[in-house]
Amino acid sequence: MRIDRVETLRADAAWRSFSFLKITTACGITGWSEYNEDFGSRGLSPVIEALAPLIIGMDPRASEAIVAKLHVATRQARGGINQQAIAAIENALLDIRGKEAGKPVHALFGGPIRERIPVYWSHFGTYRVAQRGKGFLPDLRSYDDLAAHAAEVKAQGFRCLKTNLFRYRDGALRYFNQGFGRTPGWPELNWDEALLADLRRQLGAIRDAVGPEFGVMLDVNFHFKTEGFLRIAETAAEFDLRWLEIDTHDPAALALIRGRAPCPIASCETLHGRRDFRPYLETYGMDVAIIDVPWNGLAESLKIAAMADAYEVNCAPHNFYGHLCSFHSAHFSAAVPNFRIMEIDLDSCPWRDEFVTAIPVIENGELVLPTAPGWGADINEAAVRARPPRT
Repeated sequence: MRIDRVETLRADAAWRSFSFLKITTACGITGWSEYNEDFGSRGLSPVIEALAPLIIGMDPRASEAIVAKLHVATRQARGGINQQAIAAIENALLDIRGKEAGKPVHALFGGPIRERIPVYWSHFGTYRVAQRGKGFLPDLRSYDDLAAHAAEVKAQGFRCLKTNLFRYRDGALRYFNQGFGRTPGWPELNWDEALLADLRRQLGAIRDAVGPEFGVMLDVNFHFKTEGFLRIAETAAEFDLRWLEIDTHDPAALALIRGRAPCPIASCETLHGRRDFRPYLETYGMDVAIIDVPWNGLAESLKIAAMADAYEVNCAPHNFYGHLCSFHSAHFSAAVPNFRIMEIDLDSCPWRDEFVTAIPVIENGELVLPTAPGWGADINEAAVRARPPRT
């Protein structure tokens, strides 16, 4: 068996795009993976295409050897987009390995430990606020709307949700996104009392709607510096968060926040590889390590999780992508011993299901682990090509 072709495909997904990698072998087995280049990773497809000649003709079943070769070739610029390109290639190779063996990917790594994966509704309200009026999703304008939506999520059997920060301005909720430069407030990244008041109203509406036993997480991304993250944690204390999710490139600052925060801290979703995770674990900076399987590759993600286990830290996959990425994360969640809960986006473009041959099955807040060979789904190439990206 040898690798014959490496192709990248992109599709319109309303306010974003979805990207897929197709690796074809000479014997006819095709491996698929999904990756993302919309959020800080623009130019990823050309990087994958530039690495492709290095693996043409190699045996795709030797995925560790291929990944090692690609790391050697990119050693002088490790991490970042190079790592994400290697991860996309690795994940497509694992699909080939599973299909050739007639087994699901998790079986290649000793799984499954669990066949039903607890999931939480991610970006709760976020897309309904940010994309309001565009016709993709139900509009969400007020705190009453937010509470009604939370009650719907609970009624569907979910036991946890994660929301982002909203401000209330001009009679409607507005997505707060200063850390990524999409709303005013950067580069200073300051907080103010009005924001904290809005946060109390937001979390109060959600908590009143779902009750005290339902898990509520808050993701504040890179929106503040250390001082601001602490003020957010203090303000949210009365609402009993399941975790406060923070992004920071300073392990010591995160450890300081964890030491003072009245709630568990989750972090590290933007990191690449064991070397990036190590200082955060050594400083005991978080309660939950968030690992991005599309960015790291499944094999590397499992190695990160094994290292985290030595520090008594459980892991949760970062997963706000399309359905194939959800399958990547599900196989990780099935195989890793120190698992917490899996992220999944339920709000997306209305045609997302068209892109895959099987969609994730969620029952009572749990994803049913697929048992088909490989990831459990292929890409509908015709549907992807029928919806070229807008930009």
